[in-house]
Amino acid sequence: MRRISAALLVPLLAALALAGCGSSGKSAAASDPNASVRVTGAFGKAPDVKIPKVQASPKLDISTPIKGTGEVVPTGDDVLANLAIYTWDGAANKLLDSTFTSIPQILPATVGLKGLATAVKGQKLGSRILAVVPPKYGYGTAGNSDLGVTGKDTTIWVIDLIKAISPTASATGKQTSSGGGSLPTVKAGAAGTAPTVTIPKNSPPSKLVVKTLIKGTGPRLTTGETVVAQYVAVNWRTKKVFNQTWASSTAAAAPFTFTLGGTDVIPGFIKGLTGVPIGSRVMLVIPPAEGYGKAGQSSAGIKGTDTLVFVVDVLASLPAATS
Repeated sequence: MRRISAALLVPLLAALALAGCGSSGKSAAASDPNASVRVTGAFGKAPDVKIPKVQASPKLDISTPIKGTGEVVPTGDDVLANLAIYTWDGAANKLLDSTFTSIPQILPATVGLKGLATAVKGQKLGSRILAVVPPKYGYGTAGNSDLGVTGKDTTIWVIDLIKAISPTASATGKQTSSGGGSLPTVKAGAAGTAPTVTIPKNSPPSKLVVKTLIKGTGPRLTTGETVVAQYVAVNWRTKKVFNQTWASSTAAAAPFTFTLGGTDVIPGFIKGLTGVPIGSRVMLVIPPAEGYGKAGQSSAGIKGTDTLVFVVDVLASLPAATS
């Protein structure tokens, strides 16, 4: 769910190196109720979580019910993961959200929750992590209203680590074009930063344009896959960036995921990226009919007549069955 990713992109808190907190086993269950939380189920499948009907303790508890055999998540890397989030307040507990029934999301390297940063540190891909996170190590006394977490709630996280993504990951193939002419010109930025898009003075094309700027050498994207991508989006009319996944001087960010052929992105995105090799950078010039339609998107300053330009770096994909 998009709100999970948004809830993780908060300012980085101090003291992330809390390696001594929690445990890899459940031997402390008799004395610590947090260690009594249990999770069962296969990696990649929706977990079954058993939460005792007692008051949680203030202790951070971390365990690894499924130990992966992949590489250790590199320090500073984002992680493509499935997550399930629960609240726990005495006898009451509730599942808030889960990506296991939708698509995996990016757990950013700049995650601002001390408990989650500790939970992921040193873990191997293919692992399932169970983190019982008291407010002190989570959202604090303010809670998180977007997720429905109060300042008194302990949160319980089940995290399946799928793939590490470098925060500087971008297109890796051979450059074939920079655009230009009647189309926008795209200039690459420094590693880990968004490319610069310059809109020409002429009117935009009336139909969807797909222009390969860097041609990747990976497999071609197919319908049903979960795609991991970076993008920068510019409104042709205003010539200004209205959205991007790249980090900037004013905001933390991370790559995003979507289903190719799904309804979680605008139609031009799906049409333009189907069949594109992984590792590519593609410019999509999307007319209103393939974008937000006549209604536009007022929150982003997009009118119903606006043509949009997306420069998309295709970083990775997962088969539909994995999602």
